[in-house]
Amino acid sequence: MAVMTEAPAPTRRIRPRIVAAAIDLTARSGWSSVTMARLADAVGVSRQTVYNEVGSKPALAEAMVQTELAGFLAAVETAFESTPDSLVDAIRAAVRSVLDLAADNTLLHAIVSATHGAGTDLLPLLTTHADALLNQAKHLLTGHLSRYEVPFTDAELAVLIDVVVRAVLSHVMQPSADPAETADGVAWLVERLLSSPA
Repeated sequence: MAVMTEAPAPTRRIRPRIVAAAIDLTARSGWSSVTMARLADAVGVSRQTVYNEVGSKPALAEAMVQTELAGFLAAVETAFESTPDSLVDAIRAAVRSVLDLAADNTLLHAIVSATHGAGTDLLPLLTTHADALLNQAKHLLTGHLSRYEVPFTDAELAVLIDVVVRAVLSHVMQPSADPAETADGVAWLVERLLSSPA
């Protein structure tokens, strides 16, 4: 009779722990302090397991940003679900939620405050190489806005969504007002566009 051995923990349980440890370490000590050995110690696995789960350090950086992005997109989902009858109010709530989250996000603060030469590979993932992030956000908004009657062609709606997403990302990276004020401003702009003659 074969002896049953305990199966190893599934990848889906180890990888999130590694990514979470990397986020915590980056927020506390900076991206340059993150090594596979330190992550292995923090999670209680071998260094090889860390490499197997996340690959290279740039791949880990992308996984960290994607993990944080999931939280922001979930906030947008909640805002639209809780405000189904008014597109303007839904956008206001979504922008406010995103900016409130950004204000308290320790990883985001660590990325944005990294000084030149600090060895961070994270900032480009939110700026010059933010295509994946922008596309996910625009895809989510496109799905929600398609439920409303709007006086725009598909191409015009795509422009509106692109402008809103880029404006919000800009305020996430460098806020110029409190979240409520910025949300009101974006909602005002959308309302003016919706009410403008064709």
